[in-house]
Amino acid sequence: MGDRYHRGELRDELVRVALDLIAEQGVAGFSVAEVARRAQVSPGAPYRHFAERESLLAAVATAVASQLADRVAAAAEPMSDPADALAAAAGAYTEYVIERRAGMNVIYTDGLQGGAYTELHDQTRRLTDQFLMLCLAVSDRPEDALELMEQLFTQAHGYGMFWIDGVFTKHGYTPELVVRKSVAAARLAIEGHRHRSGTA
Repeated sequence: MGDRYHRGELRDELVRVALDLIAEQGVAGFSVAEVARRAQVSPGAPYRHFAERESLLAAVATAVASQLADRVAAAAEPMSDPADALAAAAGAYTEYVIERRAGMNVIYTDGLQGGAYTELHDQTRRLTDQFLMLCLAVSDRPEDALELMEQLFTQAHGYGMFWIDGVFTKHGYTPELVVRKSVAAARLAIEGHRHRSGTA
């Protein structure tokens, strides 16, 4: 094991393998033993970097939040219109869920909300702050922006999960089509929000 991994390499590899495992089997299929087996290390090796199962899962959730925040920023940045930027951000979230089978379901896994996981909380805040700032750009009141953010996260995640669960594949939808539908649905939600709040 020492010949294969140096310094933080094993830690990074365990997080990568764990994320791949969750992509294949969902959070319910996650286990430290299976991560160790796939990383080709001893069953006890992960515990040299992670004190317990939840510590490794928190590191995976941190990676998910960070990657999602990067995806959201990259999708929104080229858009000059706030509504277009927000809809693109929702589509980026759906695309990530389809690719990685991970999103808010991993970030908010039971047992990860304690004060021990500061980096996870920081990356989650970065992600939600990005979405919130986009929502504030199309809202009159902060409470309306928060409501819109919740709606868009729920909607974007639902599109991704419908693909994962096979609902959309029965209709012959490709992942690209599902992402486009997510963007279109987000745009409708934003337009409806603007109409109700008088910001259109």
